[in-house]
Amino acid sequence: MSETATIATGRLGNICYQRGYYAYTGSARAKSGFSRIRRHIDVAKSINKTRHWHIDYLLPKTTIQAIITTSTEKDLECQISNCIRKKTTPITGFGCTDCRCLSHLHHHTDQSKLIERTLNAYRRYADNIHQWEIF
Repeated sequence: MSETATIATGRLGNICYQRGYYAYTGSARAKSGFSRIRRHIDVAKSINKTRHWHIDYLLPKTTIQAIITTSTEKDLECQISNCIRKKTTPITGFGCTDCRCLSHLHHHTDQSKLIERTLNAYRRYADNIHQWEIF
C-alpha cells in the first residue's frame, strides 16, 4: 500500500492498514485454485466487484507485486502463514475465520524482506513452489 488507509473489511469492520507491503496466505483446492488466483487479480484490478473474502476488501486498494503458489495435497495454509508471521506484523483476524491462526495477512515495511520471508515459509513446508512477479 502506498499510503496508510482505513478500509471497511467485511465483518472485521474498519481496519487501519499501514503503508507498506502485505503477504496474504490462502488456499484453493482442486482445479479451482488457479481460477481463484485469477479472481483475486480481477478484484485487485476492479474488474470483479464481488466482495466475499476479507482479501476482497483490501485488493482494490493495492497493487499485486508477486504471487507464490504450490501444488500440494497437504493443508499447509496455516503452517505457512504462521511461519510468515515471525518478523512481520499480523492483521488480527484477517483471512482466518475457519482456523485458529492469529492472521493470514502480514505486514512489513520492506518488500524484499517480506518476499524472502514468504518464500522461506514455502520452502520450509512445500515442494513445487512457483513465483510470478506482477508489475
